[in-house]
Amino acid sequence: MKKWISAAVVILSLSFLPTAQADAPVPGSIDDPVITKSYFDQNIQQVVKDEVAKALAGGGNVPGGNAGGNTGSGGSASDLLSIVQLKAGQTLMVSAGSEVIVRRGKTLAVSTDGESIPDVTAGKDVNPGGAVEQNHLLVFPRDGRGLTPDPKNTVEIWVMVRGGYTIK
Repeated sequence: MKKWISAAVVILSLSFLPTAQADAPVPGSIDDPVITKSYFDQNIQQVVKDEVAKALAGGGNVPGGNAGGNTGSGGSASDLLSIVQLKAGQTLMVSAGSEVIVRRGKTLAVSTDGESIPDVTAGKDVNPGGAVEQNHLLVFPRDGRGLTPDPKNTVEIWVMVRGGYTIK
């Protein structure tokens, strides 16, 4: 009988304890992380349209790159990708901190200081004179490194460059 009384006391005492309740955000409030398609259509799309119009009007950072080339050599990286065509005998020298992706053609790594170029896609270094794989991201830590067409190349060479470069 004492067990039943003890059990009843425990159950009654537990029923008077405060219960925890998660504070759910009120739908549509600033704390609610979910938006509806109609909210997106009305608000977010307009903001995107305004930003694109501003960029086009001011000549700002418009996607698509610069097909003419960036002859800057100060190492100041640009947010735009420049599309560059390399011809036989040319060398693309890339500024420190810049990035390159070979999109078409066969190229070889060039380095005036004999150091390698990091291929971050493969997780390895490309030594001077080594073949650069297509669609791999190369990061140039210092000036004096670049790419040159492979003598065995038979197609046009197209590369994408983010940052400063010169063609010699």
